Order: sequence, then C-alpha cells, then structure tokens
Amino acid sequence: MSAVERLRASMSLFEKCWPSVVRGIVAVRLGNLTGMAISVSYHRNLTHRAFKLPKWLEYSLAYCAAHAIQGDPIDWVSTHRCHHLYADTGRDPHSPIYGFWFSQMMWFFDSYNLTKKNNVRDLEKQWFYRFMHKTYWLHPLALSVLLFAIGGVPYVIWGMGFVLIELIVVREVRSELACNIYGQFALITFGEGWHNNHHAFEYSARHGHEWWEIDIGWYIIKFLQAIGLATCVKLPSQTQKLAALNKSKPRLS
Repeated sequence: MSAVERLRASMSLFEKCWPSVVRGIVAVRLGNLTGMAISVSYHRNLTHRAFKLPKWLEYSLAYCAAHAIQGDPIDWVSTHRCHHLYADTGRDPHSPIYGFWFSQMMWFFDSYNLTKKNNVRDLEKQWFYRFMHKTYWLHPLALSVLLFAIGGVPYVIWGMGFVLIELIVVREVRSELACNIYGQFALITFGEGWHNNHHAFEYSARHGHEWWEIDIGWYIIKFLQAIGLATCVKLPSQTQKLAALNKSKPRLS
C-alpha cells in the first residue's frame, strides 16, 4: 500500500470515528459542567453560604446544576440542610439507619421527607428559585431537545447519559459510606469526597484542607475569588482545624 493510499485510509477512518469523538467530548464536558455546578453552586454556595457571588453568576451556576437531574435548588438545598441538621439520625432524609439501599438510593423517592421546605426561606424569597422550583423538569427536557436538534438521538443518549452518570457519581459517591473510606473519590466529585472534612466545617468553601487533598471545586472558587467574583469566602483557621483533630482522637482511659 502506497503512502497516498495509507493517508486515504487514515482519513476515511477518521471521518467514521469523528462523530463519536465529538459526541464523547460533548458528553464529558456536559457531565463535568453539571457535576461542578452541583458542588460549587448547590452545595457550597446555596446550602452552606460558604461564599458570595454576584446574582448573575449565582443564578447561572445554579441553572447549570439544575441539569444534573438532582432536583431544583429549593428541593436540593432543603434536603441537604436537613441532612446536616439531623446527620445519621432518623430525621436525616437519607439516614443510614434505614439500611444501605435507602441511604444510597431509595430515599430519593421518600416524598414525605423531601417535601419539608421550611428551611429555605432565603431561596424562596428570590423569584429565580421559585421559578426553577415550579418549572424544574422543563429545563432538562429543553436540554434534551437542544441535543436532539444538534445531533439527533445519539447526542441525547450520550449527553443525557453522561449527566446520569454524574448523578450517580456525585450524589452517591458523595455519600458517607464511600467518602469516609475513599477520599480519592474527591478527584471525580470536584472535592465532595472529603466528606469528613466537610462535616467538621460545613461552612467552609474548601473541603480538601491539606495541599494533597485534591478539591477542584475549591480551585474554581479560589479562581473566582482571585478575579473578584467570589467574596466573603469562609475557611476554618488552623487553630480550628487542630481543635477538631484533637477532638476526633480517641481518649485513653
């Protein structure tokens, strides 16, 4: 086979594979964007008020997070605030005392616990979050329609499929069971894997307290702070971290 024929064969193979490559890139980018927004927006910004953003950026990130198919901001924040208030007790919306499957998945269908929203007055006062709460499912549906318009059914399968993977990874791997054991999950959950750190200092914008604890969500917040968009960033002091460490050590009788 001559060099020209080899080049033609390579180009033909490239043309056949290129659509799949593009779909893969779109899927990964979409999944990463929604997963990042869950961590930075829903979790650290809206739930714990670990930092402040201009409203246009706050709403933009929350809108991206809404496409992770984890619920609208009011529902998500309400559930997570309840989780911190009643962690690992019978009133925790995804309490482990009801068994593995409930804490990992079935709690999502517990409408009784998931309809208590008296702890999100700050969000309910804002028109944007009320609008998202009332129209939530229209937005992931609109994304699916957009993907279909761009590339047909394959784009919908790849794009929304990867969002669902992010749903499983960010929601489930962020759970106590996985993250208390495997901090390295922080790499694929934008820092959510440092779950013990987070529960020790839930107000902190940073979950990875040490330099080697990778926390991509924090790196994004730090960048936003550097360019003047993130303000009032809350972090624990070294004294507070040492006090928490000493408190967690077992006492010898």
